[in-house]
Amino acid sequence: MVLTGAQVIMECLLEQGVDTVFGYPGGAVLNIYDALYEYRDRINHIRTAHEQGAAHAADGYARSSGKTGVCIATSGPGATNLVTGIATAYMDSVPVVAITGNVNLDLLGLDSFQEVDITGITMPITKHNFLVKDVRKLADTIRAAFRIANSGRKGPVLVDIPKDLTAQKVEFLPPAPPEQEKHHLFPFEQRFEQALQMLEKAERPFVYAGGGVIASGASEALKTFAERLDAPVACSLMCQGGFDQTDSRYMGMLGMHGTNTAALAIKNCDLFVAVGTRFSDRVLCNAKSFAQHCPIIQIDIDSAEFNKNIDVDLKLKGDAREILEELNRRLPQHTHADWMANIAAWKADYPLSQTASDPNGVTPQEVLETLSDLTNDDAIICTDVGQHQMWAAQFYRFRHPRQFISSGGLGTMGFGLGAALGAQVANPDARVINIAGDGSFHMNCNELATAVAYNIPVMELVFNNSVLGMVRQWQKLFYDNRFSQTDLDKNTDFVKLAEAFGAKAFVIQTKADIRPVLEQAFALREPVLIDCRIDKDVNVLPMVPAGASVESPILEM
Repeated sequence: MVLTGAQVIMECLLEQGVDTVFGYPGGAVLNIYDALYEYRDRINHIRTAHEQGAAHAADGYARSSGKTGVCIATSGPGATNLVTGIATAYMDSVPVVAITGNVNLDLLGLDSFQEVDITGITMPITKHNFLVKDVRKLADTIRAAFRIANSGRKGPVLVDIPKDLTAQKVEFLPPAPPEQEKHHLFPFEQRFEQALQMLEKAERPFVYAGGGVIASGASEALKTFAERLDAPVACSLMCQGGFDQTDSRYMGMLGMHGTNTAALAIKNCDLFVAVGTRFSDRVLCNAKSFAQHCPIIQIDIDSAEFNKNIDVDLKLKGDAREILEELNRRLPQHTHADWMANIAAWKADYPLSQTASDPNGVTPQEVLETLSDLTNDDAIICTDVGQHQMWAAQFYRFRHPRQFISSGGLGTMGFGLGAALGAQVANPDARVINIAGDGSFHMNCNELATAVAYNIPVMELVFNNSVLGMVRQWQKLFYDNRFSQTDLDKNTDFVKLAEAFGAKAFVIQTKADIRPVLEQAFALREPVLIDCRIDKDVNVLPMVPAGASVESPILEM
């Protein structure tokens, strides 16, 4: 059948199982939006308040569902407004397809109105990007974008389409039969045998899981592996929920804000097994002192991650789930009773805990643990970036994959509310809560308007301490209390702001408010904001100072 380029885009989205796109209209995508109107009964479109919000919403949709998220923006500033969201997805290996319009073909490269070289701009932050110059190649390009985004190490792909191509007509052909899918490269047999020998020899093994566990659907295989090896497990920020946190083997996070139990375990282990993690600097802290006393096995799908940040002794390249399942088939049951007893003792000796200077004051721990209770540990928790992000990872009990949606690699303030919108759209029956700080909330509060316009029932929980808490914490520790530009000095009334957008709002001011306010908010199935007042001197602990060993965290300030 003969279709316009814009209609071809719609048909390709339907081929890929896309039910929702996030975006913002503009001149260069008028034909695409006209086609969206035509296809509105099959493709839902959410118009965000800002293109960055659309990118974050597509990201949250993808992280929470495992499907590829889609966002659309016009040329020039519309396209550049996507850049931070694309970079966020790239750093955390999230499958997103961003579709941008551009000026007509004959105007490219002439500094035309609202023209930017968006493929050049996004080259370092996409798995691949395309500038389509022939409408006959449009369908196959869209198909390739989805294939690339959601294969191997996942990530964002951008497709830039000049406006005149979206109006041109072309014969639309169904996709060719898919080629036989190539199996992931699997480690040589010799490497499996070496891994099994190292696992057999270990008396104090440590299993560390990263975001690749969730991306590959390896959570069950990880649980079996830990049980078979009889080993404790720590998770990266991106793997929260990848291992059941109520499991006695779970030690918490490892790294700059990891638990002391995990720090003591890495100090005393005799084998470190890393699954689906890139060994970021926030985990290693000081790479020269990280696990120098024991061998390291690394399982990863991306060979570029081997020996990039730290040298490892054995590399197992491939899909994390497939490799763990193969190891599980071959691994006999191990028992390390003394080692596991040590782990249990450290957990008892060094629990995560917070106290308020005012006995009636609110601590994030009490709020988040109450949230866990009220939601049966089953909510999808999104976060912005800062102290509140770490508190959410520390104190909410994540039991399932894709429960925790946060910007780990790029650390994008303003990420959370857009991501929460996407997660809620992808999971309409779930309870979705965005945990924010007041600094982050000021960066994306406009997306409350989107939540209200589409009646997307997210909860925005703002830990309001009137400071940029994480930066201020560093200033307190390392800059002799010179709080340069971290006291926000804003007089924003969050309740009035939320009500101005059309959302309900509540305030938590004392410990006694926590449960009744949360219960009242949960009784509403509509957008709601909670202004949760906390002391500006509540810190994120433990904390490993920059350059220090991960084995020596600060436990109190």
